[in-house]
Amino acid sequence: MMIRKLKIFLPLLFLVSLFTSYQTNASTDTDPKDKVLITILKYVLTQGHYEPKEIDDAFSENVFNSFIENLDPSKRYFLQSDIDEFSAYKHQIDDQINNEDLSFFYLVYERLMERTKESKSYYKDILATKFDFNKKETLDADIDKLSFAKNKNELLNAWYKQLKFSTLSRLYDKLNDQDDKKKEDENYVVKSFDELEKEARESTLESMNDLYERIDELTYSDWFSTYINCIAEEFDPHTSYFDPTVKKRFDISMAGKLEGIGARLQKKNDYTSVSELISGGPAWKQGELEVGDLILKVAQGNNEPLDIVGMRLDDAIEYIKGEKGTEVKLTVKKIDGTTKVISIIRDVVEIEETFVKSSVVKKDGKTFGVINLPKFYIDFGEESYRNSATDMAREIERLKKENVDGLVIDLRNNGGGSLETAIEISGLFINKGPVVQVKYRDREPDVRKDEDPKIQWDGPLVILVNELSASASEIFAAAMQDYKRAVIIGGKQTYGKGTVQSVLDINRYHNLKEDIGALKMTIQKFYRINGGSTQLEGVHSDIMLPSRYSYMEIGERDLPNALKFDKVKQASYNLWNNYDNFDQVINNSKKRVASNKYFKLIDNNAKWLKSAQDDTLIHLDLEDYKKDIETNKTQSLQFKDLKDFTTNLTYASPLYEQDLVKSDVDLADKRTAWHASLKKDIYVEEAINVLSELKLKPAYHLVKN
Repeated sequence: MMIRKLKIFLPLLFLVSLFTSYQTNASTDTDPKDKVLITILKYVLTQGHYEPKEIDDAFSENVFNSFIENLDPSKRYFLQSDIDEFSAYKHQIDDQINNEDLSFFYLVYERLMERTKESKSYYKDILATKFDFNKKETLDADIDKLSFAKNKNELLNAWYKQLKFSTLSRLYDKLNDQDDKKKEDENYVVKSFDELEKEARESTLESMNDLYERIDELTYSDWFSTYINCIAEEFDPHTSYFDPTVKKRFDISMAGKLEGIGARLQKKNDYTSVSELISGGPAWKQGELEVGDLILKVAQGNNEPLDIVGMRLDDAIEYIKGEKGTEVKLTVKKIDGTTKVISIIRDVVEIEETFVKSSVVKKDGKTFGVINLPKFYIDFGEESYRNSATDMAREIERLKKENVDGLVIDLRNNGGGSLETAIEISGLFINKGPVVQVKYRDREPDVRKDEDPKIQWDGPLVILVNELSASASEIFAAAMQDYKRAVIIGGKQTYGKGTVQSVLDINRYHNLKEDIGALKMTIQKFYRINGGSTQLEGVHSDIMLPSRYSYMEIGERDLPNALKFDKVKQASYNLWNNYDNFDQVINNSKKRVASNKYFKLIDNNAKWLKSAQDDTLIHLDLEDYKKDIETNKTQSLQFKDLKDFTTNLTYASPLYEQDLVKSDVDLADKRTAWHASLKKDIYVEEAINVLSELKLKPAYHLVKN
């Protein structure tokens, strides 16, 4: 199988799988439900979307390209002659949408069925013959550079190279495993190169057979849902169609039921990618899996790993999740291009670990609190629901009893959540006033305010963000920045998601007897109180710290069809003007960061990761393939000192929690792990440095903005 040039996509909650699954007969006879769905989709999107698109020839061409790319991203099924034939419809899809005509879909769907059936013989014939791994050949893994094959010979050559690479990867692993076993056991019986090559081909064949079994299980409705989503996602990347099965999974996700390794996964083309790690979950605690990693294989304990490249997301998740206490081994392609096997012991992902928690640290005779906020949570479905705003207020009160001199609020990797709690949490740090502006299409912005004059914390405040802080996190951080209430420290800018989605049950628009699903649609946009949108721009840190994501395509601005940045009128608000040395502290930090060898190393590492990502040429002869991997490993050693970083700071549970830790072994283990990670966290250390320098003015002054 062919590796893809890495592109990371972070959805609001989760990305709908390319292949969804409710059943209908695979027939090209017009299904009334399909016509109804097309008509409802057009009506709802043009009438309700925040920024509706004109359904015209340009729209038609974009849907055309998107649908072909979704069906055949690696260009291993369609011929150029097929694309030429399909192109007759390139500027007709808009008319077909208006006329409930599905001719384009039917043509492409039927041809795909034909081509996939033909391709079943390709891989079997190719894998029946030994590969020559001395022959100098290369494969470019950047699919954007690929063209559709002009004829069957070109197509077979593309299949040959992809299968050769897949087999070479397996052969390399088998040779290394054999070398390791020889070192461990001098009596180990060594297999010949030809035996290992045959095993590698058989393993590739088995993987391809599994892939085609899964393809054969896909229904007409799976492919039709893909077409529908190509239309929906043309409006913006967060607008998508949920068939009834996907809608049920969405509801479960909204309820916060987490299981397995504690990672949210997304599907894009052939790969299963990590989009989020759940705070406190098994993968988060294990520490090696990262956002952006591609999961290639899954093994249950010491069993033979299963190749999941090309597998539908639902099936991949079934293999990855499992019972508490069992081991899963994930073979992942890291964002630096290296391949690594990560062992994770499955556990129940405790919701408690996604709530607010705090730690206390001392520096230069002062005491500071570090509050971790993984998401802006609220659950009205529970009888006595947890609320991130009330939890934050309570945590602050507890820390005040320990006479803390300042607070760091860690919003890294916080993908957002409840707007209401973001407003309420902002209100804990300011006098009453505007926090965010929320705008519907064709309406004036609604200025949402904190109405409570009480200030829960009026001392020094630092907010830590990164490139994955999104949505409600950006609202809170932006408000604190606009009021000059806090120093924002972290990545160059946050994620940049300034839109709001609503899930609409589209069954209300028809009288058919069957469920036809729902539509998640963008209906609002967020604006800062200074008038600028958080869309695309996010929040630019006052102090920018390098990270491994610094040069990666990871934000909203890198998603197709993302809505644009714009501005509205500034709201009326008063600056929180109680810092005596705000600008000086920022300048001091910038100088410290510029001279810090670890931050320099992080920046160099980020540049190297980007260059490794851009190098998409794969050698298909064994020696050059080995040389590439060894060069990569050698180059990565220049960054090994990053693992050695540690601070002289000591983190501990706040007083109220210390008795709980003594009586709860599980909690004690969790806090020990968290405090150990804080001690090795250079970003938290710099946030504490900034906090320790911030000084308040002798008296409180409000300055009219």
